[in-house]
Amino acid sequence: MTQLETYITENEGRFLEDLKSWLRIPSISTLPEHAVDIRRAAVYAVDQLKHIGFERAELIQTAGHPLVYGEWLKAPGKPTLLIYGHYDVQPVDPVELWNSPPFEPTVRGDNLYCRGACDDKGQTMLVLKALEALMMVNGTLPVNVKVLIEGEEEAGGESIEHYVNTYPERLQCDAAFICDTGIPAKDIPALIYGLRGIIYTEVEVRGAKRDLHSGEYGGVAPNPLHSLAIIIAGLKDAEGHIHVPGLYDKVRKPTAEELKFWHEDPLHINESLLEEMGVSQFTGESEYPPMERMWARPTLEVHGIIGGFVGEGAKTVIPAVGRAKISLRLPPDVKSEEAFTLFERRVKELAPAGVEVIVHKVHGGEGVMVLPDSPPIQAAAAALKETFGKEPIYIREGGSIPIAALFYEVLKAPVVLMGFGLPDDNLHSPNEKYSLTQFYKGIRTVASFLQKLA
Repeated sequence: MTQLETYITENEGRFLEDLKSWLRIPSISTLPEHAVDIRRAAVYAVDQLKHIGFERAELIQTAGHPLVYGEWLKAPGKPTLLIYGHYDVQPVDPVELWNSPPFEPTVRGDNLYCRGACDDKGQTMLVLKALEALMMVNGTLPVNVKVLIEGEEEAGGESIEHYVNTYPERLQCDAAFICDTGIPAKDIPALIYGLRGIIYTEVEVRGAKRDLHSGEYGGVAPNPLHSLAIIIAGLKDAEGHIHVPGLYDKVRKPTAEELKFWHEDPLHINESLLEEMGVSQFTGESEYPPMERMWARPTLEVHGIIGGFVGEGAKTVIPAVGRAKISLRLPPDVKSEEAFTLFERRVKELAPAGVEVIVHKVHGGEGVMVLPDSPPIQAAAAALKETFGKEPIYIREGGSIPIAALFYEVLKAPVVLMGFGLPDDNLHSPNEKYSLTQFYKGIRTVASFLQKLA
């Protein structure tokens, strides 16, 4: 065993305890009552960087939640790597579906259960522990490193977007590294070369000036919830086609290699998806293979409908206001601002007479496509092969990491998207988990990646 491997093996237990301590902080960025917890989680990350030996580690105040910044620039002549992560997490509702308290890290078998275990505290922590191992064993890092960790990834990321656009010279680098993705199966290493963008909206429909008795006013009063149902049904049909004129105009055609992989499905990803979802068949645009639908097509989903009476029993009321939370995932060539304009126009076209409709843009971000043959990505591929014993595959993901596109466009740096999450990690759902095997493999892979990058 090398000294590096010995250090990692001997400290695995402490690494896990450090992660657990971070996970116990309920850093939910979308809920204002957790603002103190958000700051505690940020300070924890700063303390981790100081423990590693970063010459600069600090909080950066923003209009929203603080950024964490650190730098170690003592490798003259070597590349500079910008490392990104986020310390905020999703809400935990419905909390009654959790098998253990959502902010009490619990190990069951090989898995660590907790909100943020995978997305993204576990993945960010493994990067920090790889840095620590390299520093403690060698007294130095193989490359120059800048670390930027945000607390608003789950809430739109406005603060980090402003920071990157305002101070690009501070973040100049030869490559950026984002550990916030996954692999198709525990024994199939992967690198991500494409992510979709997103717009998240709230459609608000207003009817009467107050809630109305349905017996006295039913038949003549506008019903915002029924209006929302009409709008939603008009936005997407039963076959999964989105009826927003212009939305599909800029969708890039897949390559022949991509189409071959998606149709043949040599890794049986489709079978795994069905099993993981617990459903018997896929929905959506049946003329496209499932992976193309998830990774390369626009999609529209309704996340919640709010309004009226939802308590036990009956209350015959026509609500004055109804709201629906709706998002669209966008292939890289479909820009979020353009998509929002098209979406807003279509929603208002579909609205029935007698109601007022307001479309709020909650947040948005761009998709990205990266070149798999860039030297940083090839260094990551070599590190994955070393750890997993086989060549990684190159795939797209349907999720959105807007910061990836921002780094690519503003910093002009190749982006390495290498993460270690598994399809059954329950991201954004009750009982989120992270495989401890993946956590420790990730530490070893990232340490190897930094060495090969040098």
